[in-house]
Amino acid sequence: MIQVLSSAWALLLGMGLLMVGNGMQGTLLGIRGAIEDFSTFEMSIVMSAYFVGFLGGSRMAPGMIRRVGHVRVFAALASLISAVMILYPTFPNVVIWSLGRVLIGFCFSAVYVTAESWLNNAADNSNRGQALSLYMIVQTLGIVLAQALLLTADPSGFILFVIPSVLVSIAVTPILLSISPTPAFDATKPMSLRELVRFSPLGSVGMFLLGGVFAAQFGMAAVYGAEAGLSVAQISLYVAMFFVGAVILQYPIGWISDRMDRRTLIVFVSAIGGAGSVLGMVLGQNYILLLVSAFVMGGMSNPLYSLLIAHTNDFLEHEDMAAASGGMVFINGLGAILGPIITGWLMGTALGPPGFYLFTTILFAALAAYAAWRSTRRPSVPVEETGNYVPIYPSATSTAVEYAQEYAIEAELEDEQSQ
Repeated sequence: MIQVLSSAWALLLGMGLLMVGNGMQGTLLGIRGAIEDFSTFEMSIVMSAYFVGFLGGSRMAPGMIRRVGHVRVFAALASLISAVMILYPTFPNVVIWSLGRVLIGFCFSAVYVTAESWLNNAADNSNRGQALSLYMIVQTLGIVLAQALLLTADPSGFILFVIPSVLVSIAVTPILLSISPTPAFDATKPMSLRELVRFSPLGSVGMFLLGGVFAAQFGMAAVYGAEAGLSVAQISLYVAMFFVGAVILQYPIGWISDRMDRRTLIVFVSAIGGAGSVLGMVLGQNYILLLVSAFVMGGMSNPLYSLLIAHTNDFLEHEDMAAASGGMVFINGLGAILGPIITGWLMGTALGPPGFYLFTTILFAALAAYAAWRSTRRPSVPVEETGNYVPIYPSATSTAVEYAQEYAIEAELEDEQSQ
């Protein structure tokens, strides 16, 4: 861990600041949208736009990096992010906000691809797993810290938009002044979606459903809080609990997954996530139970992402794992685009704010039911023959997932050699 920090501290610090900026703007727009009297459905379009840009950025970033290099891509796109964050309060318009979210989603995705390839270059086979884990922890803690910064000023003013803009601008400095060499970049040709579905129907369907769950949490939780009449402080803590649950429960669930049938575990984890959604839908008037609900949902949905990747790997040859990563991220992105829109539509009906929880309940239940059904269609892989679980969060790009796949292969080969 010390070796990773010494070689990649500038990158991790910069990514932490970037995640603070991203976490602030996501929650802040949900609060400011209510102040500007935007409808729930209008805000769902704004939130969905981020995932449209994110999906596009993850597909186009490798080509951009190969043409002009890591440094130029990173600096240019971080500057665009900083500029768009200032424009939000200047032009409180749904169309402008949606276009801004598309651009920010695109830029953040490309910045993540750049940073993740840099991080992988700074690590070696002995510490790549630690580097990935540290990267994911920094990302999540950045989002949690962002919620606390929302309490420093009035959301109806400009200051809370200026803070993430400044943080993003500062984030570039330690990375660009670092002496770490820029790596060569060579993206793996992705596996076709038809092949991916054939190899792992559960992994493919699960990724689509989970994309909707994650996007609802990341994009619409603040909108839900505003519609439910929560204060800014309450919304900040509520949104933070999704990510606190992710950090705390990711590793225990990962430990269990390496010791039992993963499809069975997917059923149980999805069912628990659905129970957390039902808790929020039925007893959401109690703020403490609302926080518990957010903790459980976040704590189940984030490990599910890694579980589905690990389950898919169990049915792939080593040479196919990296190629599958791009397809899985793409399928997850499609679900993420639809998630906020459907959530906003449900919340805009007579259901009101509980529509947020109805949507996530349905998706969790569908994933649990489908995983249970798939368990009857194909024999499970013996536990001793399954690959290693590698923690990875839904906010990661295909680049990080690809490197996680490579680490899983290396760890599996080491296990085989030791045996």
